[in-house]
Amino acid sequence: MALTAAGLTGVSLMPLIAARRAEAADTPAPTGTAAPAVELFQVPLPLIPVARPVSTDGGTDTYEITTRTITKEILPGLPTELLTYDGQFPGATIRARSNRPVVIVQHNGLDVPISRHLHGASVPPDSDGGPMDTIAPGDTRVYRYPNRQPHASLWYHDHAHHTESENVYRGLHGSYLLTDRTEAALPLPKGRYDVLIALRDADFDATGRLVYAMSDRNRNTLLVNGAPYPYFEVAARKYRLRFANTSNMRFFELRLADGGDLIQIGSDGGLLPGPATVKSLYLSSGERADVVIDFSRYPVGSRIVLQNTAGRGPAEQVGQVMRFDVTRTADDPSRVPAKLRTLPPLPEPTAGRTVVLRMDEDGRADPQAYIDDRVYDPGRVDAVIRHGASEVWTVTNTNTKAAHNFHMHLVQFRVLERGGAAPGPAESGLKDTVVLQPGETVRLQATFDTYAGQFVYHCHMLDHSAMGMMATMKIG
Repeated sequence: MALTAAGLTGVSLMPLIAARRAEAADTPAPTGTAAPAVELFQVPLPLIPVARPVSTDGGTDTYEITTRTITKEILPGLPTELLTYDGQFPGATIRARSNRPVVIVQHNGLDVPISRHLHGASVPPDSDGGPMDTIAPGDTRVYRYPNRQPHASLWYHDHAHHTESENVYRGLHGSYLLTDRTEAALPLPKGRYDVLIALRDADFDATGRLVYAMSDRNRNTLLVNGAPYPYFEVAARKYRLRFANTSNMRFFELRLADGGDLIQIGSDGGLLPGPATVKSLYLSSGERADVVIDFSRYPVGSRIVLQNTAGRGPAEQVGQVMRFDVTRTADDPSRVPAKLRTLPPLPEPTAGRTVVLRMDEDGRADPQAYIDDRVYDPGRVDAVIRHGASEVWTVTNTNTKAAHNFHMHLVQFRVLERGGAAPGPAESGLKDTVVLQPGETVRLQATFDTYAGQFVYHCHMLDHSAMGMMATMKIG
């Protein structure tokens, strides 16, 4: 089968925007891999199942989950071996409520160590799933999530150092949607009209096997909720789409092929203060964003392609992501209020520090990646922070070719400046991951008033963190 957009009258493939420079200057892919061609928009969008707790006793939702290997057809007619949580790819979505604890009893049924990290969550250090705090094959670990934070579209993934990149790539990732009274009271699209869209890329060989190599440039097959280039049948009404970039390395810039509006309502740490009408949505690895699309502006029978205009790769493979097919009408009581939430004012900063991200980009055979010119050492504390402090961090990417991003465990932060200017609407809310293009500087403010202990901060291009771009902060 040829990779084609046949039958889409008036829709053209947009060229990728080279100016973004996302993911530049990484290690070339191994030669000899030959992913089979995939026809666009031939499979329906899978809806990721919601996990069910094994117990709700005492006001705590308890889940029992086992990582295990499965074989599943992702590309037509070909088996692919995956690492999964309970056999689901991606992992089942956990729905939680603020101030209602969740307990995860995590069994490791794999033959490699794992560490379960809840990305974007404020949790005690013994439940953070840090890179060295691993579960050996055959062992079990209990994670306790107090959920003492506002609503947010979080996600979970493996974090075992040196293997986190490959483990996540092979399937160890899923979503964790935390809600609260503020979010629930809004008249946003709900139920079947509130849909998770988990994006990632992959490199397959001719047999359907997932090919893994550090910084592989051939990860050019796009998956949405685990399926290649799906279509999604929608009603002519508003939908809330929760986009999550679960790729190791790839950045996305998403836009509708007809140039239609996207109404962004949320980012990593939940709803924005108010909605922002945008033409595109830019997500680096690990970032999330919620948007509302009103499909009532399209006649029934319309087909609207979601395009990608960032990152490397052939436009015919990575330039289109999925298709929305408007198949019916439906009542729509939902609306997007002009005000979504009120964020508390930032406290007066108590300290400031600088962080420099850099990786080898001179073509050497075994490149490393650094924070402040040091590779990750789990025995070293890189930043000592007073509990209760509110610090301004100035983070700079000194590479001239390679993009990075920056993620902090434990805290959601506020972006103060990007390149000396005020952040745009997409960064007006709470964030836990920010992109840094080559030569770019971002200033952010984080308040460390929840849990004491040691946590890491790192580039969330997971291949880069596995290469050493990670450091430890000690709060106390």
